[in-house]
Amino acid sequence: MELKGKTAVVTGGTKGIGRAITESLIEAGVNVSFSARHESEIERAVVELNKAGRGRAAGFFCDVRDEAQVKAFFAQTVEHFGGVDILVNNAGIGMFVTVESMSAEDFRAVIETNLCGVFYCCHQAIPLLRQRGGGYIINISSLAGTNAHPRMAAYNASKFGLNGFSEALMQEVRHDNIKVSYIMPGSVNTEFGGDQPSDEKSWQLQPADVAKTIMDLLSYPDRALASRIELRPSRPPKK
Repeated sequence: MELKGKTAVVTGGTKGIGRAITESLIEAGVNVSFSARHESEIERAVVELNKAGRGRAAGFFCDVRDEAQVKAFFAQTVEHFGGVDILVNNAGIGMFVTVESMSAEDFRAVIETNLCGVFYCCHQAIPLLRQRGGGYIINISSLAGTNAHPRMAAYNASKFGLNGFSEALMQEVRHDNIKVSYIMPGSVNTEFGGDQPSDEKSWQLQPADVAKTIMDLLSYPDRALASRIELRPSRPPKK
């Protein structure tokens, strides 16, 4: 895909993996509309991102669990940039507790963010991608979408579901010239799940590694589709 002048939507774009993705796209000349749930983070990120790349950045408040907010986010994106060519569903949360200890509210929050939010965004994006003659949807999943672990039932369920959703969507829209891929990273050195980035965890993937994978996907010839990518730390600690 020729990237210069294209418009991408990135959910959860102010920090961690989302921020790295947004930065990489802007450096490649893509205009990026990103969402987040904290106004102060959005304002700061817009200023910083618009200093650095060939593309432009616009940020909007949106909790992807709320379909009305997702609709407004895409409407603002179209008003600002004129359309959508790429969607990166990155926003996600994880709560690592036992099923017995987890509240129903927290369980819904994980499923609604990691799975329902992707549906809402795809539902809005697909007609816009068709208007541009095609495009790309990339979903950020996790190796937890294939490997179940204790204290991760809600997160596992959301990512198992996201993988199945992505596989089905890929087959639905491929003849509209819309590609769909999902990336399953292993451990990434971010604030995800209440953790903190640390130099002591240098063996982990970095957000830039996931962003590089996205840029590689976007560079594939039109005839080629890497629909599923597992991205692992190359040298995790020995057990």
